[in-house]
Amino acid sequence: MHGFPDDNTSLGDLARIVLDYSKERLELDPVPLDRPLSPEELGQQAGETITPHGLGGHRAMDLFAEVLAPACLSVDHPRYLSFIPCAPTEAAAMFDLVVGASSIYGGSWLEGSGAVYAENQALRWLADLAGMPAEAGGVFVPGGTIGNLSALVAARWSARREATEGARPFRVAASSGAHSSIGSACEVMDAEFTPVPTDDGGRLTGSRLREVVLEHGPENFFAVVATAGTTNFGTVDDLAGVGEVCREFGIWFHVDGAYGGAGLAAPSVRRLYDGIEHCDSFIVDPHKWLFAPFDCCALLYRTPAIARAAHTQHAGYLDVLTEAPEWNPTDYSVGLTRRARGLPLWFSLATHGTQAYADAVERTLSVAAFAAEEIERREELELVRPRELTVVVFRRRGWSPEDYKRWSDRLLEQQVGFVVPTSHEGETLARFAIVNPQTTPEDVLTLLDSMR
Repeated sequence: MHGFPDDNTSLGDLARIVLDYSKERLELDPVPLDRPLSPEELGQQAGETITPHGLGGHRAMDLFAEVLAPACLSVDHPRYLSFIPCAPTEAAAMFDLVVGASSIYGGSWLEGSGAVYAENQALRWLADLAGMPAEAGGVFVPGGTIGNLSALVAARWSARREATEGARPFRVAASSGAHSSIGSACEVMDAEFTPVPTDDGGRLTGSRLREVVLEHGPENFFAVVATAGTTNFGTVDDLAGVGEVCREFGIWFHVDGAYGGAGLAAPSVRRLYDGIEHCDSFIVDPHKWLFAPFDCCALLYRTPAIARAAHTQHAGYLDVLTEAPEWNPTDYSVGLTRRARGLPLWFSLATHGTQAYADAVERTLSVAAFAAEEIERREELELVRPRELTVVVFRRRGWSPEDYKRWSDRLLEQQVGFVVPTSHEGETLARFAIVNPQTTPEDVLTLLDSMR
């Protein structure tokens, strides 16, 4: 099977088919938006794909190219503005093929020192953007959920060892705008999520945090989570104020920048992140606004030794790793087995340079600013909040939830764009999330004109 001895498709043929498809997909301009199919439709078109004797490489690839791939939305389409899109550079996407073909285990220095070295250089760039100290370090994990969970595990480990005898810190404070993964992490850890009311702009502030911490007792908190770019609005919390409260009471300060952390690369908005340099841990998802393919979240610690103590797994067969001084990525997060998921980002950074990244982030910010200005110019539209990063939330005056749904469905049906509504305080709203440098002001105008 591994050498393809009995298949009617040789290894060379299969490589050509796969590489040709990948090349053609990367060269498409524009990429197809495509649409989901029902299970019944896929059953009729694809049929049974797993059989005792196999379909052969040609047929399996044809099924993917002709049936399965068109039933998946292209998140790199310039008018895919829902959720948080993913728009990898061609260099990053191509290098993902190399990572898969290279059979690299990225969990330990012993087995993947070259990959770990490269990943650590990409992590260093991110740590420097955040102003973290020279000793900061971490690991690339699958996504923000695992990144946040891993950081909170380290935070609790640290807090319980520093607590007075008999105390068991069990609370995590965050705003109602924090990502859903924070609440999920608390459920997994059997911790108490403690919400903090936000200010009128939807921000977690130091003053309101302080009130909640004093109300419940500082000794009961092991972490505070601030958000650098909320998913729904792109709001950056009062990082300086939150960090000051955390230092006052000795509470771990975690910053969730899964989406918005990429804005650190843009000089025009860098001021929004003042105070992030004091964080104890920080995440950012390069597969969101830093142009890497799925799945890639950078998790960084101010003091990696704490994370290593909290996460290292111990077993006789791991002694050769855990007793060595080298950097083993799996010591810094939940999970043991890992692919070298940070390499596509490293390759793209090494190929293009960091200035190209700053320019691309600035470009998306400019398009988002254009969208906000155009919305304010139109009588039928209204911004819900001033734009901070590249998420723009607005209402179409006079529309019901059903109107928003019909509009969204029509856009997808006509292959114009993919823009699903959101909700806030019981109201259905429209939302653009612009992280693709190929999204243009003309794309924005096309979508806004469709709401007339």
